[in-house]
Amino acid sequence: MTTIDENETTATTVPVNPDYVPPIFGDSPEGTHVWQRVPYNADDYGPVADFATDFDHADPSYNPNAPEVWKELRTGGCPVAHSDRYGGMWVPITHDTVNEVAYDTDTFTSRSVVVSVGRPGDLSLPAPIGGAPPITSDPPFHNMARRLLLPAFAPKQIEPWEPEIRALCNRLLDQIGPVTPGETIIDAAVQYAQDIPVNVIGRMLGFPEKDESLFRKFVHDVLERIAEEPGTRDGMDDLGNYILAQIQDHRENPRDDLTSYLMNVEIEGTPVNDEIAGGMIILLLIAGIDTTWSAIGSSLWHLAQHPEDHQRLLDDPEVMTFALEEFLRAYAPVTMARMVAKDTDFHGCPMKKDDWVLLPFPAANRDPLKFEDPDTFIVDRQENRHAAFGLGIHRCLGSNLARLELKVAIEEFVKRFPRFELAGDTRWSVGQIRGPRELPVRILEVAG
Repeated sequence: MTTIDENETTATTVPVNPDYVPPIFGDSPEGTHVWQRVPYNADDYGPVADFATDFDHADPSYNPNAPEVWKELRTGGCPVAHSDRYGGMWVPITHDTVNEVAYDTDTFTSRSVVVSVGRPGDLSLPAPIGGAPPITSDPPFHNMARRLLLPAFAPKQIEPWEPEIRALCNRLLDQIGPVTPGETIIDAAVQYAQDIPVNVIGRMLGFPEKDESLFRKFVHDVLERIAEEPGTRDGMDDLGNYILAQIQDHRENPRDDLTSYLMNVEIEGTPVNDEIAGGMIILLLIAGIDTTWSAIGSSLWHLAQHPEDHQRLLDDPEVMTFALEEFLRAYAPVTMARMVAKDTDFHGCPMKKDDWVLLPFPAANRDPLKFEDPDTFIVDRQENRHAAFGLGIHRCLGSNLARLELKVAIEEFVKRFPRFELAGDTRWSVGQIRGPRELPVRILEVAG
């Protein structure tokens, strides 16, 4: 299939899988891969009337204004919002309620962590495995799958990447071309932030650099097309087919990378099959791209509006140790989801089996009962036990890599451009990963 990515002008081809079997869709979990709890109606996904009772994280107005939405819900006495959209969804807003759901793996299953109109049916990989282990896995399988990935993202494995990431950032800055201070406007998201994790995780997995535009498409398909009717979303199988093609290529051309490693691991003495290995690779590809480029973009968005924080980083590079954690707290990109495993009363909320529960970790980071003056960015904040990398058993296993990419990306950008400002409207993402998709900034000064 040939597609055009939203930020690219060249066509890219998704490999065709000759063994592909189309998924079965239906209105119940029995005998289906994907099922809808209520009949689909596009009119159900219009503008939000009231986020307390009609919450929708895919409303285009949500991500640009999310901190204000969370604050309004909390001050209005709504610790858990609700929505009939997506067949029923609950949204805890406070740190305590988000934390409680994240740690209760008996009541809330991780089988599917991206809210959409469709739910996984009986023919999909079942709990406790899920489609993208370990993030979609419940205990005890989760622990076994996570242990397979942890060594690859340990500090001693990630630290050697710093020189290469720094060289990549400088190469991207060079590619911007001549800059006239006060006049040149660049897109700091498309031309810089989005290229960094795409390149790094692609290389770690051993995927062709020419496919980076495809990776952007996969992120959009998985995370932003959630309100489309299952079975009608053209191209939604491209990611799975691509990963299977890469596994086959690695089988025919073995090399030393993460994909080859995952193809050859064992769980309790049993080799993993291509479906489980592919699910892990999908997790690393999607989670390793959008989360990090969103964090980088949001941090640059902040600095473009706060020259005092920008100057502090230039004057005192050591403050980056604290600033990095504050960027992660204030602009945490990741919201995860759970499904209700059994009927339960959650603080007066009558949650039913198969309801969605959205876990906005960024909202937990803005809770005044957890953080002092939470809506103020404090560049050298000392106490900062944020939840940017999640809470509970699914805390991000790639946090070392994400921190490194974020740190280096910010350092090199502010070093190259000691002053810059917003130069137009920022276009924010849609859905569970919050960050700028387009970030126009005017360069005011270039390092000599």
